[in-house]
Amino acid sequence: MATLLLHHTSFLDHLTPVGHPERPDRIRAIDRILEHEKFQALEREVAPMGTVVDIARCHPSAYVDMIHNAVPEEGLARLDADTTVSPGSWEAAMRGVGGACRAVDEVMERKVKNAFSASRPPGHHAERDRAMGFCLFNNAAIAARYAQSKFGAERVAIVDFDVHHGNGTQDIFWSDPSVMYCSTHQMPLYPGSGSASERGDADTIVNAPLMAGDGGAEFREAMEVTILPRLATFAPDLVVISAGFDAHARDPLGGLNLVEADFAWATLKLMEIADKHADGRVVSVLEGGYDLEGLARSVAAHVMTLMTA
Repeated sequence: MATLLLHHTSFLDHLTPVGHPERPDRIRAIDRILEHEKFQALEREVAPMGTVVDIARCHPSAYVDMIHNAVPEEGLARLDADTTVSPGSWEAAMRGVGGACRAVDEVMERKVKNAFSASRPPGHHAERDRAMGFCLFNNAAIAARYAQSKFGAERVAIVDFDVHHGNGTQDIFWSDPSVMYCSTHQMPLYPGSGSASERGDADTIVNAPLMAGDGGAEFREAMEVTILPRLATFAPDLVVISAGFDAHARDPLGGLNLVEADFAWATLKLMEIADKHADGRVVSVLEGGYDLEGLARSVAAHVMTLMTA
């Protein structure tokens, strides 16, 4: 079976201020590298619009209305110091939700082996009722809830290797024993959460913080010692990856020193967990990654592993 790529031109229409790291060029860089001949075997599908019903499994309707109403008719509007919306932001965010849910559909129905949704804005900082850290709706969390609601998935694992901790995903699933959230991230760093002592009410939050300067050896140790054994015990029905690539050594927003091979290795290890417990079902959604070359090369390594492993 093939790997599915979800994409849409609207992801270019979510605009941010000049000089902002979360910019449309991120998608252009990904699009260019995935047009290479070696990715021609990808199945490609435009991301559909998500629904408010899908979002409401993770975010209250009043919050969804707030985001919708904040979108300006022209120019930019700030939700906080880092997070802005533009006229194209609503469609981009809704297609990010739709792409994540369509990925779940295709993977759970065994139409494809796995799927990657190359969307923006990212999502893992979006808490239940708070937009922050460039994020509006938490696509990974929505995908997990969608899999549970539509397909009856009993246990979903979300694994996040973005350089920043996914405080939003942790917030949404803090008290939920049916979803395990695992994260490697630099600490201290924005948003300030993610210590190893943060374990959730059901002990299904697994944080493995790294220090500035850590590289592949420390990252792989954190995965092998802390995260992978917990995932194996949890035995998920679906693995969702919050695929942030700002832990790359080139990235301007972090201080970790990962390279493309580290992301490929992590992808392979998560696929092995999925092969053993989830009939190979993996859904990946784009999070961070702000150096365009580092992002493109890392996405290429991630997607090639999804395709060939």
